[in-house]
Amino acid sequence: MATKMDATATAPPTGQPAIQATPVGQVVPLTTPVPGAEVPPARRARRGTGPDWLSRSLKNKKATAGLVILLVFGAMAIFAPVLAPHEPTAFLARPHLAPSSEYWFGTEGQGKDVLSQTIWGARISLGVGLAVGVMTTLVGMVMGMSAGYFGGRVDDVLSLITNVFLIVPSLPLLIILAAFLPSGPWSIILVLTVTGWAWPARVLRSQTLSLREKEFVAAAKVSGERAPRIIFTELLPNMTSIVVAGMFGSVIYAIGAQAGLEFLGLGDLSRVSWGTNLYWAGNNAGLLTGAWWTFVPAGACIALVAFAFALFNYAVDEITNPRLRAGRETAAALKILRRQAVRVPASRATPVVRPVQAKEQTAG
Repeated sequence: MATKMDATATAPPTGQPAIQATPVGQVVPLTTPVPGAEVPPARRARRGTGPDWLSRSLKNKKATAGLVILLVFGAMAIFAPVLAPHEPTAFLARPHLAPSSEYWFGTEGQGKDVLSQTIWGARISLGVGLAVGVMTTLVGMVMGMSAGYFGGRVDDVLSLITNVFLIVPSLPLLIILAAFLPSGPWSIILVLTVTGWAWPARVLRSQTLSLREKEFVAAAKVSGERAPRIIFTELLPNMTSIVVAGMFGSVIYAIGAQAGLEFLGLGDLSRVSWGTNLYWAGNNAGLLTGAWWTFVPAGACIALVAFAFALFNYAVDEITNPRLRAGRETAAALKILRRQAVRVPASRATPVVRPVQAKEQTAG
């Protein structure tokens, strides 16, 4: 015989959801807070934090090393007027003086201080690299994610444009555009953005195609969300790590391409950058006379900055790639077991590490 149950609320143990018995015997969540049923503080704190991959990146050794190098060069670019001992365009001494206590990096072919030129050159080189990285990422996001989300004719047209920019040789196109546009950093930024957005667009299009069939996208469509809001508020947060990695790759490409164009004499040679330093080192016979100090500092700075961005890029890939993350976690678990003198059998199979249950501990 069925009996009616009074609606009574019980306070469950901490960490379990509160329930309520209804007259028909259904179990539903309580609408009023119950003492002891609050969310643990650690869980509440995690909800308010940023992306998980970002917090883990800051704990990664590669990401930390890359961040330190980038902070050093960023401080050098910002505080160039304070750090540089001389004006970068001032004629100070004889040409091609070797490094000494007075001129730490020596002088170049016109008698200018190489150290001052290296410090001041960080401003334009890093500025152009970051600007191109951001702009190529933005253009790639709009083109690639729009093509992947809408599909159909929109995808056909945008994919055709992307493929055209992918198959056109980038170096000749760079040289032609830089030769006809007015010289200056903004022209370099425009040229590198035009020739560099296609690869990020291709990567983001493929990722969008795999995400647009997910349930959360279907729920957003059913709720009446517009396409731009779905793309940038639903799909984009799930591709943050890919977008960041692509931007770092674009920055590396931009810094190297800018130095290459200016080395060929296609930039504004009156401005001081790492690329123009290399141009004047070759133009003033620094390579022929063996004045290595005129081109090594600029080349080393370009290599170090690219190395720093590559380190951070690899760290993000290690953290966001499930296969790499699983391998690293397994290696760390095996290392702990070896420290505890636990015998691990040699096998080609992937070892599975399981935590010891409390019952097994008490039984032992």
